[in-house]
Formats: sequence, C-alpha cells, structure tokens
Amino acid sequence: MHKLECSAMTVFGEKWCPSETSRLVARILAKKKSQKERCCSERILQIGEMESHVDDIDNEKREMHEADVAGLHRFYSKHLNLPDHKDQLTLFSQVACNGFTVEDDELSHLGTAVYPDVALINHSCLPSVIVTYNGTAADVRAVQDMKPGDELLISYIDLLYPTEDRNSRLRESYYFTCGCQECKSKSMDKIKLKLRKKSDPAEPQVINSMLHYAKKTIREFRALKHIKTPSELMEMCEQSLEEMGAVFDDSNVYMLHMMYQAMGICLYMQDSEGAVRYGEKIVRHYSKLYPPHSLNVSSLLLKLGRLYIELDRRSVGIEALKKAEAIMEVTHGKNHYSLVKLREEMKTK
Repeated sequence: MHKLECSAMTVFGEKWCPSETSRLVARILAKKKSQKERCCSERILQIGEMESHVDDIDNEKREMHEADVAGLHRFYSKHLNLPDHKDQLTLFSQVACNGFTVEDDELSHLGTAVYPDVALINHSCLPSVIVTYNGTAADVRAVQDMKPGDELLISYIDLLYPTEDRNSRLRESYYFTCGCQECKSKSMDKIKLKLRKKSDPAEPQVINSMLHYAKKTIREFRALKHIKTPSELMEMCEQSLEEMGAVFDDSNVYMLHMMYQAMGICLYMQDSEGAVRYGEKIVRHYSKLYPPHSLNVSSLLLKLGRLYIELDRRSVGIEALKKAEAIMEVTHGKNHYSLVKLREEMKTK
C-alpha cells in the first residue's frame, strides 16, 4: 500500500491531493488485486457484497462520488488497473454506506476504514455493542448485559440528538428509519430539548422558531467551519448561545452542540481556561443524555482531565481521567494500548 501511494506522490509532488475516500478506494482495489484469500475482516461478507444503495443516492451525492471517481483516475490510473466507471461508482457508494470513521481516544479524526463483517451489524439508538479500534483492527465490545442469541446492535450516528434529527441523519446517510424502542417511545426527547424555566413559559411558535434557528445555525457553522477564522467562528458560537439561551436550557442538545464547537475553538486557539469553562458546562449533561459507556463522554473527560493538569489542577484532572478510564475499560478492554498509555500518563503527571 505504501508503494502505491509513494509512486503516485512522487509523480504529483505538491499537487497530490486525492480525497480520503479516493485513497481508501485505491487501497481496496490494490488489496483485492494482491490478496489471494479473504482478509480477516471479510470472513462472512466480502467488500464487493456490501450494500451500495447506488440507486438511492441523490444528485448531490452522485456528484460527490463522480468527483471522487475523477480523483481516483487522476491520481492512481497509472498505478492501478481501475474497474469500469459503473463499478467505481458502486464501490464509492459501498464505502459511503459501510465505512467507519477511525478516531483516537479523544475522538479526533484519524481516517476512514471498511470492515465488511462489522458493517453487517444493524443499527439501534440503544446499542448493545460498540466498535473501537486497536491498530488497524476493529474490536466489537458489549456495552450491555447480553444473553446468547441476542442481536448485536451498534449505533451508526451520534446519539446526542432527538429522534427526528437522528432519523433524518439515518435516512440521509443510510436510507432507513430506525424502529428501536427509543425511536418509538421518544422517551428522551423532552429532556434533550429542555426549555429554560421562566415565570411566563415560551409560546409554541417561539419554541418552533428557535428550533428552526438552532438547526439552521448548526448547518451554517458546519459549512463555514473551514472558511471563517477561529475568532469569527467563536463569535458565531457566542451569538447563537445567547440567542438560544433565551428559550433553551443549558442542557438542551442544541446549546450543548454549540458549546462543544466553542470548546474546540478554544483548544485550537490554545485558550485552555476557555476550553475548561465550556467543557465543564457540557460534561455535567453528557452522562445523562448519552447511553452508558459512551465514547463521547469518555473523550470529553479525557480532554478536561488533561486541561486541568495543564492548568495545575492535578487532583481534579486525575479524577476526570479516572472516570474516562472506567468507561474505556468497557469500550476498549482493560489491556488496550490507549488505557496502558493513560495509566502511564496519570502516574507521570
């Protein structure tokens, strides 16, 4: 795999810029050509047998896939025998529907991978197992008590958000609507959309207007994240939090979403105290809104713990790291290299 990319990078030099998906597809094609037997992640299902939904994609996604196909041809055609155009589109669709985002212990993006056997596991907003990574391998670990014969269920999406938002994301990316018990009962929606307590409660039209504003702001922030400066993005966060805070409680998931973005900006700008201020507001609600043993909770605790220690607040920092450790012992396994490193980190600091 290294030889494949090295050859192409040498030819293009500074103009080497394939998308992450194009790089992954190139590696899949190269591996399919070189391997004689199924790899360890294809014991049940091979990559070519994965669902593609190629006939379901809209024009926007089709254009994205076409751009990736063009990138694959531009950067790899001299080094790979590419399948025909239709098969390339199908493969890109398969990767889009079945790919896994690989992240570190703080949920920072590392890359994208495909594990066909793991992709067979169905989705639930009440997952019984979780996928974590050990080098290039994907581990599937139980986060609920299970009996023989119980179905393995993972979450394909971030579970922080209310039912309507979750299913909108599932339909957009995976072409189905979830029918799990949480989606049927919507038992957490009221808590996730909590309103600020007032002597005069907000009118329904005011609440609906603010929900529309919150979703619009999140979309705009996502679109502008790599365009605007950190200061401009922070201004967007602060303005939206002030606007939403007139109607929404601090525990409302849309408030938490923008607080998390603000925390990320503080970290980027090396404003540790600002990051801690936002992190402390978020963490008190995350453990109530996410399922038990959530990587979103453990990653936030890791960030906060390391920030506390950096700010000479060692005892509270170690406390946060220990809480993260307890979650990760379930999600990663007690002997995972991330936990070994974390324990060493706590000893030395």
